[in-house]
Amino acid sequence: MYREIILGPTSVRMDYSPELNSRPPASSFICFWLVFTLSQVLGVALVVMLGLWLYIFQKGFAWTENPRLEMNFHSIFSVIGLIFLYGEGILVYRVFRNQKKIYVKVVHAFIEAIAVVFIVLGLKTVFDSRNLVQVKIANMYSIHSWLGLATIILFGLQYIFGFVAFMYPKLGQNAREMLMPLHRYWGVAVYGLAIAASLMGMVEKIIFSMKDYSKMGVETILVNLICLVMVAAGISVAYLVCRPEYKRTPQPEE
Repeated sequence: MYREIILGPTSVRMDYSPELNSRPPASSFICFWLVFTLSQVLGVALVVMLGLWLYIFQKGFAWTENPRLEMNFHSIFSVIGLIFLYGEGILVYRVFRNQKKIYVKVVHAFIEAIAVVFIVLGLKTVFDSRNLVQVKIANMYSIHSWLGLATIILFGLQYIFGFVAFMYPKLGQNAREMLMPLHRYWGVAVYGLAIAASLMGMVEKIIFSMKDYSKMGVETILVNLICLVMVAAGISVAYLVCRPEYKRTPQPEE
């Protein structure tokens, strides 16, 4: 579609297609892929480093036969579900911004469903580890547990709300347009809460397991690095989500 601009005795036909005129420059997409790659490297590094810490310094993993070691499953399952997979699900709409929206919705819902599985397993293992030991440890006494449970509840509500509103039975177009900003906001907010709760849990666990956390030994340095990588991964995901030029452009049929 064109419009005619009069310049004295001559006229020029200019393309004013909103899609073309609002298209971000190539440098913006280079930046996007650089930050996205960084987010993937940081996410994988977070899971690997956490697994190594739990395996080497925290005596590994076990199920109900050793409740104290079952607690280690809580740590890694919660991080995989609430940080790594949750972040991947958030970025789906940025990575596949040129695909049909229904396909992107399905991938988004599928990734978040896998995250739900890990979150549920993480909850089970933490309650097992406290209830099955000979000297039982109280549940839900720390700010980590309070914030963690609140984050999981909000995540569950966010998932149910999003599925009903945008997948099935799916609300009307006007209702979806009105609710979408809330869905986006709470998606990022819950992700930030998950990182905050995880950082609290890391500090709580390392303080309880070490005689002197203040000594800058190998384990202390590793835990601090894990926390820094977690924060950096969260910042990279939030950057990609909050930059308006990376938003998905609706296709003509939409």
